[in-house]
Amino acid sequence: MKIKNVRTRVFEWKGKVVPPARNFCTNAADQLFERGDNMGSFRFHGWLVCEIETEDGTVGIGNAALSPRVTKAAIDEYYAPLLIGEDPFDNEYIWQKMYRRSHAWGRKGVGMTAMSAIDIAIWDLMGKEVGKPVFKLLGGRTKEKIRCYASKLYGQPLDDLAREAQSYVDQGFDSVKMRFGWGPQDGPAGMKKNIDLVRTVREVIGPDRDLMCECYMGWTFEYAKRMLRLLEPFNIRWLEEPVIADDIEGYKELRKLGVLPISGGEHEFTLAGFQQLVDQRAVDVIQYDTNRVGGITAARKINALAEAYSIPVIPHAGQMHNYHLTMSTLASPMAEFFPVHDVEVGNELFYYIFKGDPQPENGFLQLDDNLPGLGIELSDEHLKDFNIIE
Repeated sequence: MKIKNVRTRVFEWKGKVVPPARNFCTNAADQLFERGDNMGSFRFHGWLVCEIETEDGTVGIGNAALSPRVTKAAIDEYYAPLLIGEDPFDNEYIWQKMYRRSHAWGRKGVGMTAMSAIDIAIWDLMGKEVGKPVFKLLGGRTKEKIRCYASKLYGQPLDDLAREAQSYVDQGFDSVKMRFGWGPQDGPAGMKKNIDLVRTVREVIGPDRDLMCECYMGWTFEYAKRMLRLLEPFNIRWLEEPVIADDIEGYKELRKLGVLPISGGEHEFTLAGFQQLVDQRAVDVIQYDTNRVGGITAARKINALAEAYSIPVIPHAGQMHNYHLTMSTLASPMAEFFPVHDVEVGNELFYYIFKGDPQPENGFLQLDDNLPGLGIELSDEHLKDFNIIE
């Protein structure tokens, strides 16, 4: 059985979009002196779908959310020719072939995102070929069901924030994640507004639920140190991406302060990148995203590394490729869940493009032991709302 075809498509959303509120979420572009939408480059209103077909007609589906047009070009021109004629069950060899043949330009960023989409499709394909879910190929079930946290709560008027937080409590979630809307450029007044956000959510969810806080690389090291002291009374489970991804020393020093647990890794790539993070004890929680980090083949190695260092892995963004990895390792105690919502940031697009993603009940997700592959397929329900680029 050999790979005979690789097909890529970009699904660009042209339907209704919820415009982000002012002070929606801090991000790495906030430090720039510019006018306009700083969050623009961090919204994903397009998605890449990669389908890999074997000689017997079985098709595996992979995906990637970052820079989908450029990622499509990388697959079509560079990676797809490397796959034709290969046995998909030689997945480690295929991964190494892609990685080493494109090492001069592809080992981070767009190249690794393209590899991720391909690798996810190969694992979906392998599961379908043997009639097993992907998590069974990765080691099987390590937990009865997957605990998950509701991940939204962007900066907004406090009354609206409180109502949204209460909705997650009512749905049975015992943990939620919120975002900060203000950063260094907003001065002390912005710090107070950030604390108002945290206080509002904590008062709604009470003391017995986990509260995580997201900076999305929008703070500086100095600003983060000041904020840590202000946040300490609120019993934050982790502070996420307080500084830009390349500032490993900043992560390390903030963690050494011992005030709050520090998490990161959403914008890190490959096993080698995470080895640096754990060797330097820079994070308390690892948060790779499978469709960025190098796919399932790379992610399972990071899970093993994290287990050796006793660092929990909680993948970014939920979605089925991450859920299968979470189910199959004790290194991952829980998963992120983005609620189904009108298109805003773009993570929601996963629900518009694919069908089969499980929905939580009382804060837990379940995977089907009898559903082969990843358990998702392309949906035709919203095709009219997409511009599809072949």
